[in-house]
Parts: sequence; C-alpha cells; structure tokens
Amino acid sequence: MELKLFWTNFSQKEIEKIYKYYREKAGSRIAKKIVIGIYNETLKLQRQPKIGQTEELLKSRKQEFRYLIYKNYKVIYWINDKENRIEISDVFDTRQNPIKIERKK
Repeated sequence: MELKLFWTNFSQKEIEKIYKYYREKAGSRIAKKIVIGIYNETLKLQRQPKIGQTEELLKSRKQEFRYLIYKNYKVIYWINDKENRIEISDVFDTRQNPIKIERKK
C-alpha cells in the first residue's frame, strides 16, 4: 500500500529558503532543478518508506526519524502509521553544524 507524503510547514519553509538562496546565487533554473530534485527524491518513500537510514542525532525523539540524502541536503522524515503517511519534517543542509539538526522540536 502506498503512503501519502505530507510536508510540514517547517519543511516547506526550508524548501522555500533553498529555492530563494539558489535563485539569487545561481538563477531560477538552477533553483527549480534543486527543489524538484529534492521533491523527486522523496517520491520513492511512498513505496519504500524505510529506505532511509535512522537519524542518530534525533534518537531521543518520540518518533523514529529517518533521512534520505539529495546532494547536500538531508530530507528528514518519519512514518506516521496512524495517519497512513510519511511526514517530511525538515530539509537540512548537511554543510551546517550537525547539532543544528535538533532545531525542530
């Protein structure tokens, strides 16, 4: 059974920040390409939700957070069995200090 993808407000804002950054630095074509690449990477979760590795830095949380990598970004998600969906919680730039990954409660 295919799960639905649900992007939290926080993860959507992160995608917007990524788009705006690349639009200013490299142009809208590159910005779109990166954002579409991130979205496309998440589509594989619908059929294989446990494909991502467990996020060690978020082990203390109630949910079991996992992640996928696309270029320099970690797409952090958890499987919400109750709602029958995958919740994308964050899109984290891996060039940042890893401790910042805990910024979203």
